[in-house]
Amino acid sequence: MKKYFEILNHFPIAGNVISVEPFGNGHINDTLRVTTTSETSYILQRINHNIFTNVDMLQNNIRTVTLHIKAKLEARGESAIERKVLTFLDTIEGKPYYFDGENYWRVCLFIPQSRSFEEVTPELSFEAGKAFGDFQSMLSDLPDGSLGETIPNFHNMEYRLQQFRDAVKSNPCNRLKEVLSLVEEVEKRSTTMCIQEELYRQGKLCKRTNHCDTKVNNILFDEDGTVLCVIDLDTVMPGFVLSDIGDFIRTAANAGAEDDECLNNISVRMDIFEAYTTGYMTTAKSFLTNDEIRLLPYGGRLLTYMQTVRFLTDYINGDTYYKIHSEHHNLIRTKAQFRFLQCLEEKEAAMDEFMSKFLQ
Repeated sequence: MKKYFEILNHFPIAGNVISVEPFGNGHINDTLRVTTTSETSYILQRINHNIFTNVDMLQNNIRTVTLHIKAKLEARGESAIERKVLTFLDTIEGKPYYFDGENYWRVCLFIPQSRSFEEVTPELSFEAGKAFGDFQSMLSDLPDGSLGETIPNFHNMEYRLQQFRDAVKSNPCNRLKEVLSLVEEVEKRSTTMCIQEELYRQGKLCKRTNHCDTKVNNILFDEDGTVLCVIDLDTVMPGFVLSDIGDFIRTAANAGAEDDECLNNISVRMDIFEAYTTGYMTTAKSFLTNDEIRLLPYGGRLLTYMQTVRFLTDYINGDTYYKIHSEHHNLIRTKAQFRFLQCLEEKEAAMDEFMSKFLQ
């Protein structure tokens, strides 16, 4: 506890610190809630600099995004803006983080009377779609070069395939023989799944500001169920809109689990897909091109394929990246993701038809 008090002394905290307690269930950064003698509470986070290796870029991205959103909310005439965008504190030395010699720490205001949800329902999916669409819309006019890539090539399919092929070629743990049929399925789709990079080179697809972790629990809601703001901004960076909508489809529209051993549990929840995309289009349509709108369902297949490739790559390499709970956990994940990809492929025509009504 003394360590936290020493860290917090470097930030302009109102009042005296009463307690510092673990908060939330994030898997990347250590997050703590700070209670003080004032009416203001804070969130203290240890930044995982093993994943976010360029902390200066990370914090510059977050500062740029939050200030831009704040300006947009002010221009709209919104009230209670401090509840609708995260507010980070500089240290008393004027830095956006404090480095204690080993770890990097940052502080933001805690938003009271707020909540998040873990479950996925059509109603919450619609609100999530609106929220992430509005988030992207407000950031759609950020000048090129404003943000850096906090995790380079994070959703670059060509890069992920190269990692996969390197693993297949080296076969460090002699696991290739048991997954040859999956390797064949991955390669069968490889050209189709690199469309966004090819369209970008042709000038037919542009990069926009993405959140890159579009889950329902990354949205704060007011006590009455009204959306307050999008949170967890570490992965906000330039990318293709297909990534953001695709990641939500991959994680939320699957009736089964990401590592479901019973493949019969896995199917596409069209109610979630339709609710999310409808909500998303209410706020995002103004800045999207027809090409992007047409490709949004493809984004779901792309991100599911990408995760299939990443899990299979890690299995072939000997489970060096993802935490596993059993010897074959990454293989189980691979099979579950591939089954969901097949389900999405079966729903391709229905999803495309649903999106066609949004074309301008």
